[in-house]
Amino acid sequence: MDIYEEIIRLRRLGQKSALATIVEVNGSIPSFESAKMLVREDGTIVGTVGGGCVEADVWTAAREVIETEKPKHLAFTLGHDADYDTGLICGGQLNVFVEPVIPAPRAFIFGGGHVSKSLSKVAQIAGFETVIIDDREAFANRERFPEADEIYSGEYEEVFPKLTIHSSSYVVIVTRGHRDDMRVLRWAVGTPAKYISMIGSKRKTISIVHALEKEGFAREQFERIFAPMGLELGAITPEEIAVSVVAEMIAVRRAPASDWKALSKSIFQSEKLTALLK
Repeated sequence: MDIYEEIIRLRRLGQKSALATIVEVNGSIPSFESAKMLVREDGTIVGTVGGGCVEADVWTAAREVIETEKPKHLAFTLGHDADYDTGLICGGQLNVFVEPVIPAPRAFIFGGGHVSKSLSKVAQIAGFETVIIDDREAFANRERFPEADEIYSGEYEEVFPKLTIHSSSYVVIVTRGHRDDMRVLRWAVGTPAKYISMIGSKRKTISIVHALEKEGFAREQFERIFAPMGLELGAITPEEIAVSVVAEMIAVRRAPASDWKALSKSIFQSEKLTALLK
C-alpha cells in the first residue's frame, strides 16, 4: 500500500494519522534515511522505520502525536548488542520526525443569508473548507457562494444524510428562523462535530434547548454548544460577526483536545440561565 495514497484516503474520511520519517542517520541502522511509517488512529500501520524497539517507540510517540496534534522529534542510539526483528546488530544513530496528518477542517454553514456569505469567505481565508446548506435554491447557489467547496439546496432532513461529519467538522447554524435553527440543532448534537454554534441570544437558545429537552434530549448533549456564537468582539455587521465566529472556530481548532470545552460559552455556565430551564 502506498503511504501517500493512504494519507489522502484517511484525510477524505476525516481520520487523523501520524507520519514518522527517518530524517538523519549516522552509522549502521536496520533501515535507511527517509524511511516512513504511517500510524492510523486505530493503531494500525503502513510502512516501517526498521522494526524492533525503535519502531515500537516511534509507534507510541505517533499515538501521542495523533492525540495532541503536535509533532515530535525522536533520537535513538543503537547499541551493538541490540536485538532487532531484522536480525541486524547495529551501532548507529538515527533521528525520527513524527508529524500529525490532520484532515482539513470543514465548516458546515446552515443558512445562505448575509452572515453566511461573509462566514464562507472568512472561513476559506482562515483555511477551512466550506459547505453551504439552505432549503432555498435562491440562497444556496454558486453565484452567491463561488468560493464554497460544496453547496446543498433542499429540505434539511433530506440533506443531513449526505453530509460526512467527523472530529474536524464545524457546524454553524445561521438559518432564517428559530424553527429551522431547531431542526438543524436537533441533528447536530447527535454528530461528532468538534464545534457547534448557533446565532441568536441566550434567551433564544434556551427556548430551543428547552423544546428539544421536552422531546427527550439530555441536558448534556447541549453543553458543548457555542451560543451566542462568536468571540465577544462587539460585532454588529455580517462581516464583523463572521470574523468573531471564525476566530472562535480557530480557538477551538488550535486548543488541545482536553481543553477545548473550556472555551465554550455554554448556556449552562450561568446558574440563572440553568434555573430558567427547570
